[in-house]
Amino acid sequence: MSGRWSDIFRQRRAPPAETKANRPGAFVALSSAGRPVWSSTDYAALARMGYMRNPFVHRAVRMLAEGVGQVPWFLKDGVRDIEHHPFLELMRRPDGHGGAAAFVEQVAGHLLVAGNAYVEASLIDGRPVALHVLRPDRMRVVSGADGWPAAYDYTVDGRVTRIPAAAGIGPAPVLHIRTFHPLDDHYGLAPIEAALTSLDIHNAAAAWNKALLDNAARPSGALVYTGANGLTDDQFERLKKELESGYQGTDNAGRPLVLEGGLDWKAMALSPKDMDFVEARNMAAREIALAFGVPPMLLGIPGDATYANYQEANRALWRQTILPLARRIADAVGGWLLPAWGDGLAVDLDLDQIPALLSERDGLWERVGKASFLSEEEKRAAVGYGPSDKARADRPASAAGAEEERWT
Repeated sequence: MSGRWSDIFRQRRAPPAETKANRPGAFVALSSAGRPVWSSTDYAALARMGYMRNPFVHRAVRMLAEGVGQVPWFLKDGVRDIEHHPFLELMRRPDGHGGAAAFVEQVAGHLLVAGNAYVEASLIDGRPVALHVLRPDRMRVVSGADGWPAAYDYTVDGRVTRIPAAAGIGPAPVLHIRTFHPLDDHYGLAPIEAALTSLDIHNAAAAWNKALLDNAARPSGALVYTGANGLTDDQFERLKKELESGYQGTDNAGRPLVLEGGLDWKAMALSPKDMDFVEARNMAAREIALAFGVPPMLLGIPGDATYANYQEANRALWRQTILPLARRIADAVGGWLLPAWGDGLAVDLDLDQIPALLSERDGLWERVGKASFLSEEEKRAAVGYGPSDKARADRPASAAGAEEERWT
């Protein structure tokens, strides 16, 4: 670089008097400001730049997906709990390998990263015998003449398999769960996409700091020529191109300049301390947490004291984010598969098994227990329990047998 610049000044000659070819006091500004470049919104880019490379996105998705996977499901027929049923056996090992928690965690993870989750069912005589979670980036919705999905194209290694949206017998071959998208009829909007600007800011700040550290943390500025005569147009343009190609951008941030021939460096940009990258990153991290519905203090983001304590923030996380997502998935899977065994069956969440909500359940039980105007069966129903053994025993045996006969 220094050799090319020295040639410029050795070959400088005075231009003809009638030609305006010099620039008195000319300088070339070296600045990284320009048009922002945003990350792509396709699934691969969101997964790579978000979940795989950003610690706050990774932790938020894991926290939510693992929490949803730990919420137990139970089956009920009206107000009566069902302990033995083919659906429950299927959900214990949906794909024949992992358990229900791993299955639900995958579905929740795809919803959080892609806004869409796809589950394929293996059917025998119209009854599901296995469930397989499919990657959203490999699925494409095929619209019919009426605008509704008519099929799904699943692409692997360039080979496309078309799966019909409806089956002749039993449930549809594919369940598509999607989040709300105001501008798309077939695909959902991922929380990570809503936080894309903050994600880019957070990742860019980290990359910029890393580049500055790799190059002795030197800020940008201006290169001023202090010689007797100004630079010619050709010299000015060449020097400008040298600066842009060799010193501009995050990969070249802070690289030292080799100066000679009347050149002087004047710092112009704000220093990393003045720009306060740490606070900028924390603000971007808080916005990422906001998009996912996770209290920032649970992600270790400093400067946020919205909740009085960690326990209260954890309870808000479960009530406002994890449970709604868990209920969405349970309702979708139940509504998709349970009609294969008849009407009246529904999937519900067992909130009694969630440690974060035990204090709330204790308060509910205490209030219901003190309600003297409620009968024992009414109290059981108020806290989400089915009829007692005594109430079941009082039912006619023929009625109980008929109900069991429906799905066995």
